[in-house]
Amino acid sequence: MYLRLENISKRFNSFIANDNISLSVDAGKIHGILGENGAGKTTLMNIISGLYQPDDGKIYLQDKQVKINSPNAAIKLGIGMIYQHFMLVPQLTVTENIILGTEQSWRLNLRQKQQEIAALSQTYGLEIDPIAKVEDLPVGTQQRVEILKVLYRQAKLLILDEPTAVLTPTEVESLINILRQLAAAGNTIIFISHKLEEVINLCDTVTVLRRGKVVGTAKTNEVTPQKLAELMVGKEVALQVNKSAFVPGKTVLSVQNLQVADDRGVVTVCNISFQLQAGEILGIAGVDGNGQRELADAIANLRPIIKGKVELHNSGTPQGIGYIPEDRQKMGLVMQFNIAQNLILNTFKNSSFCRNLLLQPVTIKSHAQVAMAQFDIRATGEDIKVSQLSGGNQQKVVLARELAGEPDLIVAMQPTRGLDVGAISAVHSRLLAERDRGAAILYISTELEEVMAMSDRITVIYRGEFVAILDAQTATVEEIGFLMAGGIRKA
Repeated sequence: MYLRLENISKRFNSFIANDNISLSVDAGKIHGILGENGAGKTTLMNIISGLYQPDDGKIYLQDKQVKINSPNAAIKLGIGMIYQHFMLVPQLTVTENIILGTEQSWRLNLRQKQQEIAALSQTYGLEIDPIAKVEDLPVGTQQRVEILKVLYRQAKLLILDEPTAVLTPTEVESLINILRQLAAAGNTIIFISHKLEEVINLCDTVTVLRRGKVVGTAKTNEVTPQKLAELMVGKEVALQVNKSAFVPGKTVLSVQNLQVADDRGVVTVCNISFQLQAGEILGIAGVDGNGQRELADAIANLRPIIKGKVELHNSGTPQGIGYIPEDRQKMGLVMQFNIAQNLILNTFKNSSFCRNLLLQPVTIKSHAQVAMAQFDIRATGEDIKVSQLSGGNQQKVVLARELAGEPDLIVAMQPTRGLDVGAISAVHSRLLAERDRGAAILYISTELEEVMAMSDRITVIYRGEFVAILDAQTATVEEIGFLMAGGIRKA
């Protein structure tokens, strides 16, 4: 037994994030942690890595009780945390990122350090160029740098938080092989993910949290994705996307030779052309950073176009476009506003919500209550700040607002990012209902399985260009993954 937690509890005011949690992680094994958004996974990992201290309970490492009162203390105990969003300095080299903060001497022998990093990378099968700049590396290689960073600090317990969220299928397969090698070499790994198949494929054991409590621990060879989903949510969950047959409608969106730049002026969308029909979902697959954000912003009229044309063939509905941005907290919501206020951000000038320049609180409250019931937004009232909601409920607020006007076109950018299986199912059901209503949907995601399940057609974006448009019924994971990584499709 490498790690043992006994009756760990953590409260934030009246909210109980971790409620009497006990679990054990065997040495040299990969232990999966599953749970809905708000189940307490991140809080628990932050306790193990020293960011938080528990209010109650004990932590044992190799049967010795330890106090982890800071991240530095965790590192000294051999605990390394690898976050979903990489903690790297893009302008520095691989070696400089790995040794950053570890050297106390004024004289740094960088060449020697590069040799040490090269040797370490070969030992663990993490081949990497120690003098390459991080900003020049693909995402999968950057993740190797993060892993090497904690191994360089001699971590024996590695905690990975949603490590495959931004990887291509090929990179995911490579990471899984690396983690298995690390475990075989004696390292202990805690693997947090919302991808059930991934956990079953990789981990030896899995623990499921629900509402701050452990609701089950099992060997992964004894469970199914359906069983894990039911443990996470507490009820039966539809894991399969069931959608009606696609019936082509009128053209809703036409994009011709579109060229768009990012905030620095660098062209990131290059001569993209396509059409989207009513009742159709066009999925865009690709690794993050290949122009998806700029494309979505340009179509939603939030970013200037350098060249080309975007035409929305509006049927006369009050709201032509519904836009679900990739970052609900930065772009989708005003976090310090309450639910009711966020639900009218784009319609507050409507005569029913505002009269004589004065907001109408009774109407706004009633509107929010109806939306909360329709979209199953779970909160004690419409006056709760959205900052207090789980990620899934925050996303439901965005959906309720953007779909309220029955838009002809819906641009859904990473609509399930960071959501648990129950919230993902709710988002998919809503979008499919809009498709059945006749809306045209642009579904942009790095989650390849979701793109394939939701789409009628799939296009792959690479370095700002559409490299292929495929029929979703005949496209394969291997083909799309190959194109996402820059492969060229044979005629």
